[in-house]
Amino acid sequence: MPTITFDGVSKSFGANRVITGFTATVPDRDFLVLLGPSGCGKSTMLRMIAGLTDISSGELRFDDTIMNKLSPKQRNIAFVFQSYALYPHMSVRSNIAFPLLMDHFRWWHHIPIVGGFARRAILKRPGGVSEKVDQVAGMLELTDYLDRKPRALSGGQRQRVALGRSLVREPAVYLLDEPLSNLDAKLRTQMRAEISALHARVKKTFIYVTHDQVEAMTMGTTIIVLSEGVIQQYGSPKEIYDEPANVFVARFIGSPPMNLFAAEVREDGLVVAGLAVSNSRETAARLRAVGRSTIQLGVRAEKISVDAAKEPIANALGAYVAVVEHLGSETVAGFKFGAMGEHSEVGAAASRDLHYAKLIGDVPLTVGQVCQIGFDIGDAVWFDSNSGERIAL
Repeated sequence: MPTITFDGVSKSFGANRVITGFTATVPDRDFLVLLGPSGCGKSTMLRMIAGLTDISSGELRFDDTIMNKLSPKQRNIAFVFQSYALYPHMSVRSNIAFPLLMDHFRWWHHIPIVGGFARRAILKRPGGVSEKVDQVAGMLELTDYLDRKPRALSGGQRQRVALGRSLVREPAVYLLDEPLSNLDAKLRTQMRAEISALHARVKKTFIYVTHDQVEAMTMGTTIIVLSEGVIQQYGSPKEIYDEPANVFVARFIGSPPMNLFAAEVREDGLVVAGLAVSNSRETAARLRAVGRSTIQLGVRAEKISVDAAKEPIANALGAYVAVVEHLGSETVAGFKFGAMGEHSEVGAAASRDLHYAKLIGDVPLTVGQVCQIGFDIGDAVWFDSNSGERIAL
């Protein structure tokens, strides 16, 4: 199976540059997720890998073979589309078998059909197409649905048929373009598990496109975060979550997103919202040593503590609760620094300068409640105030 190498791959549509200098290496059997907001170029990248869109500059290689000019058929890839792309007039069995029939029987559509007998005979030849279809159907729990038409299936079952049609060819690389976006939340959770198990079973390279960071974090072995066609970070889910390369990645990954606080770097420590951050003198000294007088301090929501005490607490930051989401096993609280009377925004402006804490259990907080916010300085990461790039200390 190939190692996939992108060497300065770029794509332009006229004067519009969609992908810029994409350089990365995807090891064999990796599960790579291309993650980013709508319009960042991730689907264009997938189509270039498939050969459906030409590469403007740079090289795409499978091992040592340059793929730029090869047709989709010559690349030995399978593509799972967002829309399933099933043939509505064909059974599940025929939909799954179709790629094999096209590979081996180019004259399939020219076979005389007498009550469908000729085509059924080809499907059922021993050791051939039918056996492979049965194996894939068993793997995806579709055996009981092989004689049904797509319209008689649920969304999750249709998606499994689309996966089965890709699996039956045994390609070197699987490309999946937001395959779960049409499913409801419950089915998406189920299909995430099924696709991950499928990757472990077939031991092939998967390249998966999504804008859903939950899919990326739960399925990918590696993630490439894209913004406006440029790689922002390439690493494991843990690396990207714990050590975001810049402010974009910090805010894009995580639900709620990472909190970013503007902080002053003083000789006696860091100051956020006019209040000193506890145990930050040593960190401030290291930041001053690299020439920083102001920074953005990042803390994940689950690392924030919230105390409902009204009176100021030593080493805590005064705030008030602006939003509460009770989710049963956890409570998400949106807060703002200062007193509630200092903020009179309504509508869209109410979310401005909103920070979040993710608390275990059903915590009894209410909107407008005065609280004290705290965090351990060891849980923070640091970003340059101007460039937004992470500062390594």
